[in-house]
Formats: sequence, C-alpha cells, structure tokens
Amino acid sequence: MDAGGQRKSIAFFIALGACLVALAVTLNIGWIVINWRTGIMLVLGIIFFPLIIAGMVLNTIFLVREIRRNEQHDNFINAMTHELKTPIASIRLYLETLKSRQLDESKRHEFYDIMLADSDRLLGTIEQVLRAGRVPRASKHNRTRIELAQMVQECLAITRRRHHLPPDALNYSGVEKPTVMGDREDLQSAVLNLIDNAIKYSGTQVRVKVEVARLDPKRVAIRVRDQGIGIPDTELKHIFKRFYRIPGMRAKGTGLGLFIVRSVIRKHGGKVFAESDGAGRGSLFTIELPSIPS
Repeated sequence: MDAGGQRKSIAFFIALGACLVALAVTLNIGWIVINWRTGIMLVLGIIFFPLIIAGMVLNTIFLVREIRRNEQHDNFINAMTHELKTPIASIRLYLETLKSRQLDESKRHEFYDIMLADSDRLLGTIEQVLRAGRVPRASKHNRTRIELAQMVQECLAITRRRHHLPPDALNYSGVEKPTVMGDREDLQSAVLNLIDNAIKYSGTQVRVKVEVARLDPKRVAIRVRDQGIGIPDTELKHIFKRFYRIPGMRAKGTGLGLFIVRSVIRKHGGKVFAESDGAGRGSLFTIELPSIPS
C-alpha cells in the first residue's frame, strides 16, 4: 500500500471510530430516556457504557498505530533497498568498465578507490542494521575507560576520509580530556552517526562543529552542530524513533541512525537530545554522559 492509500486508511478508521462512538452515545441516551423506570438496567447501562466507549477508542488507536508502523516499515524497506542497491550497482559498473576497457594505471587505481569506498558504504549499512538489533541487548562486560576527546577526534578523521571532506569542513573544539566508562565501539558508532547525519543534512556546503565539554564534575557533553536544513519543532521528539524519517525530507538513510544513538547513550546512563531554530537554520545534537575521574 502506498503512502496515499495508508493515509486514507487512517482517515477511514478515525471516521469509523468517531461514528461508532456517536452511535453508541445516541443509542445509550435513547435507551435511558425510554427505559428510565428500569433502575437496574439503568445502572448497568451507566457502568458498561464507558467500558464500551473506552474499548472502541482503544481499538481505533491501535489500528492507527498499526497502520503507521506498517508505513514506517515500508519506508525502511524502500530505503534499505536503495542503500544496498546503489553501491552494488556502482561496484558492478566499475568492474565491467575494468573488464571491457584498457585503462592506464592511475585510472585503474581511481576505480579501485571508488569501489573500496562503495564497499565501505555497503558494509556500513549492513553493520547499522545489525547494530540496531544488537544494541538493546548490549552487555556491560565490554566497558572500558575511554578518553572522550581522543575518540571524538578519531571519529572526525574517519568521517573526513569517508566523505572526502576538506579539513575546514569539520571543526573540533575541546581542551579538556574527560574520561567515561563504556563500550568504545558502541560510543564511536553513536558519535559517527551524529556526524554523518550533520553532513547528510548540510547540503553542498558542509560546516559542522563538534565540541567536547565538561558540564560539571560528573557530566560531560558532546555537541554536534550543523548549518543545514534544520528540524521542525514538531519533529524533534520523533526523530529518535526506530525507522522514523521526517516527512518531505529527501535524504539517504535507513531511519536507524538516531535510534541507535539514543539506544547506545541510554545504555551508558546518558541522554541525547536535538535542538533547532527551524527550517534552514541548522541543528544541534547534544550527548550527555556520566564521566569518571581521569
């Protein structure tokens, strides 16, 4: 079912629920008026009437949620199909070119680099899907002491290579060396997801600022600020849900990145939230984590 059909289904069930509630109210009031002398039946009607109405309302809410969940699932499948097919098609194209043409050594190495980058993108997408299922069951046994500033700068270096960005596209600030206890791989994945998101929604001019700062003796923050398309106020509380994608925004992705970030940070006893001044004014994502003495 396409998005238009699903929206019509939602409207249909909402209208159906409203009509049933109105009908039940009308019938119950009419029954009370006609049978006002039957005291026992009146009492039973008053008792069961709210239960019937509550059941109908809950049923309607459930149907609407299921339709929306199916719509998000369909969007995820479509996004995953695109994210998997695009690098595979690119790799195949370059392999066919290498097989059918005689190319000089420099061109061959250029093609190899592009195919390796597409392979990394493909592996990254697969790893993201696997991590989304693994994070909620993550164990605490793999936690070690992590110097946060060093880890964040490593994430920036990885992102520069992955997206072929100039040095001034990603700016880091933070003079302290706060330490946290956690799973390094999971925390690195969360920070990489935030930086990738900032780049993805920055358009052609990437200007991302990443900061590590101490909030107080027991808390440390990582802030990722971009100057991109921004986030509407109504969407700020939804963007960390699994499979959620802001309606009308066309960008690559599976709808899992921010869900993974929130899951990882919660497992580490922290929190993550987003702020934006509106469309076209960029976004600020903040991770807060408990710190330990260095």
